[in-house]
Amino acid sequence: MLCTISRHLCTPFRLARCGACCVVPLVLLAAAGSLAAYVPGIGFAAYGSVSLDAEDVPYLGNATRNSWADQHSIVIWTRTTARPQMQVDGKPFLRVTDQRARELARISDVSILHGEQIPEGLQLADMLGSCPGRAGKVRLTWFPVETPNRRSRTAWVTTTAEKDFTAQWRLTELLPGTVYRTFVETRTLDDRPGVSSEGSFRTAPLEESAESLNFCITTCHDFIRRDNGMNGHRIYPSMTKLSPDFVVHAGDIEYYDKPDPWALTRDLMRFKWGRIFSLPDNRRFYHNTTSYFIKDDHDTLSNDSWPGRTYGAVSFAEGVKLFNEEQFPSRNPRYAKIRWGRDVELWILEGRDYRSANNMPDGPQKTILGAEQKDWLLRSLGESTAKFKLVCSPTPIVGPDRRNKSDNHANEVFAWEGQQLRTAMSQIPGVIVFCGDRHWQYASRDVETGLWEFGCGPGSAKHQLGWKPGDERPEHQFLRVKGGFLSGHLQADESRLTIHHRSVDGEIQSTFEFPER
Repeated sequence: MLCTISRHLCTPFRLARCGACCVVPLVLLAAAGSLAAYVPGIGFAAYGSVSLDAEDVPYLGNATRNSWADQHSIVIWTRTTARPQMQVDGKPFLRVTDQRARELARISDVSILHGEQIPEGLQLADMLGSCPGRAGKVRLTWFPVETPNRRSRTAWVTTTAEKDFTAQWRLTELLPGTVYRTFVETRTLDDRPGVSSEGSFRTAPLEESAESLNFCITTCHDFIRRDNGMNGHRIYPSMTKLSPDFVVHAGDIEYYDKPDPWALTRDLMRFKWGRIFSLPDNRRFYHNTTSYFIKDDHDTLSNDSWPGRTYGAVSFAEGVKLFNEEQFPSRNPRYAKIRWGRDVELWILEGRDYRSANNMPDGPQKTILGAEQKDWLLRSLGESTAKFKLVCSPTPIVGPDRRNKSDNHANEVFAWEGQQLRTAMSQIPGVIVFCGDRHWQYASRDVETGLWEFGCGPGSAKHQLGWKPGDERPEHQFLRVKGGFLSGHLQADESRLTIHHRSVDGEIQSTFEFPER
């Protein structure tokens, strides 16, 4: 459900000090006055006359996510839940071997796919990490932090099981280069007050704006390979310390085709999204950070998947719809360019919706990006006046990659389009590629064209794999087979971009400066 909202003025927030000794906003909700208090792992939450342990109101266990921010608009996503947080003492899933999982992937009977993973007598809501949805009503208030009297508010929206109890809004007429506060409230279907949660985002600055920027890029997360227990992933507090203006999650945000559970049905896929985004550190970060989300194979359907494939009871088209329209802020098409001030322009690519089959013979007609997106990419890169043109791809364009892989531009199976892109982009000054997908960190420069590519590495210390440490190829300018993320810093007064590979704890592992010294 996506609503476009225009601005109107409301009464500003007043400030009060709660018993937890933090300054919090006090706002009159529609039904009754409610004091907003800080709840660990959720943020500021107003509960009205409802106690923290009440079980009969819709909560916000996944808080909010945002995406597609530009100078004047953004899309905000939320979900009403039956609990304020995940089920930390839930039951484990039944063990399914890799071999049996491959057999189940060819079965479409939901009762079998659930029955072999969920213990008899239990439901998904009983399992470890579950954060089930609950029908309710939700609305959003937002305002610039520096001018809280410019408040805007949506109408109440009813959430339903059909959309996994999610709601989203496209906000327009926003001010450029501005930090906004958000305030999401819930009600029951019979209009009893529920809870609320306070977050934030920042819009992109105008093209003529000469200001410094910080950003981060990450990839490859999942629940079973998190590295900070039930708090989530260690990179989130690390990235928070850098105060990024935006973050790009370059895909494989969760893995359907990994165990506990193997997400072979739509309900199991939804379970995994509710779980990973109810981890406190993950939830808190995305609730307060301007983000761009890219999907890849594991969070679309399964490894190396393409249109026409199936995985258990789910088709590729159903997986695309689940990601594009339900579990993440929506946009059509799912590729975009966003100017971030005088020196930086960002390109977000879509690598699954338009791709050819991996097993199709290579040649001019075989594509990952699709003709329309590719034409847009190369044309808009050539037209851009930004000094640094940052292309964010879910998969490598330069590589190198392993010989046994077959779904990206660094592989032989997409060699024709890969060569076309590397040649064209290398001829445009300032183009730098950032990619996800690979479970190691690297900086590469294509031997033939000189095009730069940075692989951010997996977002967990438990998720590095797939490349032998020390196996440096001619393209490699840096190689580290460890988890971590990329950070970028634009120094506006010098128009200089510095890129670092970092460990999951934020420690600098590499330094690259552009323009090159």
